[in-house]
Amino acid sequence: MAPSTDRHRRLNLQQRSTLAGEAAAAAAEVENALTHPAEPFAAAFFDVDNTVMQGASIFHLARGLYRRKFFTTRDIVGAAWKQAYFRVVGVEDPEHVADARNSALAFIAGHTVQELEEIGEEIFDEAMAHRIWPGTRALAQMHLDQGQRVWLVTAAPIEIASLIARRLGLTGALGTVAEHVDGVYTGRLVGDMLHGPAKAIAVQALAEREGLDLAACSAYSDSYNDLPMLTLVGDPCAINPDPKLRAHARAHGWRVRDYRTGRKAARAGLVVGSAATGAAVAGALVRRQVRRHLS
Repeated sequence: MAPSTDRHRRLNLQQRSTLAGEAAAAAAEVENALTHPAEPFAAAFFDVDNTVMQGASIFHLARGLYRRKFFTTRDIVGAAWKQAYFRVVGVEDPEHVADARNSALAFIAGHTVQELEEIGEEIFDEAMAHRIWPGTRALAQMHLDQGQRVWLVTAAPIEIASLIARRLGLTGALGTVAEHVDGVYTGRLVGDMLHGPAKAIAVQALAEREGLDLAACSAYSDSYNDLPMLTLVGDPCAINPDPKLRAHARAHGWRVRDYRTGRKAARAGLVVGSAATGAAVAGALVRRQVRRHLS
């Protein structure tokens, strides 16, 4: 690849991340306001997938939409493989994340915002509520009890992110903004997914809007990809961390919390390569189970 082409591609990605972060902050609404915040300059920011919720929220959404005939078995099998990899290996692959989120957003093209919000309520009860990590939920409640606002920060669509925040009694959410015209989704994103650097941009923009002191704030995530967001705040914490984040957290004296059972590969000394082999087996099983049980 020519240097100029590579530079242009990186610049374009940076611009899209910036736009995604700014769009997420602009779309963020307070779902549950504190009457009198005891700590008005402090807040906590939580990643969702594998931090607040077991697995990928976008997959749970996609499965619910599949059952409502939004798309085909072939589509959901592809998403199921990525979910199996994510759950067994415990590491986000950026290409998998991009494919899963972009595919899911393409599925809602032509549907209305109101339709997704109404169906999202049903899907939360069916597939998400029982997958909330109790330990992470308790951490979020601790911040609320201290009079701090608590925001979710996720690559999931803002409509679903806001729903999860509302159902958990949190302040609000920052999520990927899907373009819609006259209340109908176009299948395109505003900028890019709210992932990696875009999360940090969104948090910074929200902090400026809400008058927050990031040095007094906390952030929680399972993924090394969220390092830009974690390093923004004064109190970062690794939740169910992937190996790279666990190593970084230990090296820098960050708090680490692991609420998983039976999947603690890093703690057991297993290498990611071995887990990837397990993911391949899990993926094959998932493909068979999807066809058998999702219809």
